[in-house]
Amino acid sequence: MTFISNNEPSAVLEPRISLAEPGDYLALLKPRVMTLVIITALAGILIAPVPVHPLIGFVSLLAIAVGAGASGALNMWYDADIDAVMTRTRTRPVPAGKVLPGEALAFGLTLAFLSVVTLGIVANWLAAALLAFTIFFYVVIYTMWLKRWTPQNIVIGGAAGALPPIVGYAAATGSVSLASVVLFAIIFIWTPPHFWALALVKSQDYATAGVPMMPNVKGADHTRLEILLYSIALAPLGVLPWVMGFATWAYGIVAIVGGAAVLEAAIRVYRVREGEAANSASRRLFGYSILYLFALFLEIAGERTLDLFVNLGLRAS
Repeated sequence: MTFISNNEPSAVLEPRISLAEPGDYLALLKPRVMTLVIITALAGILIAPVPVHPLIGFVSLLAIAVGAGASGALNMWYDADIDAVMTRTRTRPVPAGKVLPGEALAFGLTLAFLSVVTLGIVANWLAAALLAFTIFFYVVIYTMWLKRWTPQNIVIGGAAGALPPIVGYAAATGSVSLASVVLFAIIFIWTPPHFWALALVKSQDYATAGVPMMPNVKGADHTRLEILLYSIALAPLGVLPWVMGFATWAYGIVAIVGGAAVLEAAIRVYRVREGEAANSASRRLFGYSILYLFALFLEIAGERTLDLFVNLGLRAS
């Protein structure tokens, strides 16, 4: 298999007049990814031992979200050539010709700069440096290098998507804690089985684009084994916040039930290997894994927010 080496991200033909509308720029930010970043970063902010000022917390969360959006825009700028040949991505603003590659680049760089500087001024420069590293890792290390050259792209590149809780905690405290690292680890281990489940279904798409995803390089059966092994590691890891005492028993129940559901779905992916049933099993795992991660971090954010309101009520009385 010959993999694409993208030295010319502007290879997609640029129309002379931009057809971009506000919705196209919103699409560049990858809103669904931003939503997950907001929830995971919020959990990082709220597990801080001392409550952060609401305004600092809000602006910090906004800056982290904008940084994630900047990463998405720069990813779409650079990946326009492979996005154009994949059915899942060909309607994105740049390959569809709605946003010029140069516009996407300028948009992403501007948002990246503003997000990092804002976080540094409002919160602290450790958080800003971590956000800058997150953007750099996603755009340069993952998008420009790993994605096109190794089937471990998702494994190593997953570190960028796992950093928001650490950035959030740093914004609230000016430091990094074991608890924030545990949240990082949950997302990091969650990422490979989540994306490989999609890759099993879209393997032909990735093959057409020349992207060396695990099913195309190591084969579907090897990918299923990797998915199962990561899922086995994920289930107990997801329970750690409760075991370590920075999440409640309610979180523990969600983590145990959700982890069991993801593991059961991964076992089914491993066992069912033929026809549409195999694709259905992979889609099921993909969907379950999204719900699982959202549930974990929403539970942490929800119970921490409830604690804040209870404490405020006690102080007021």
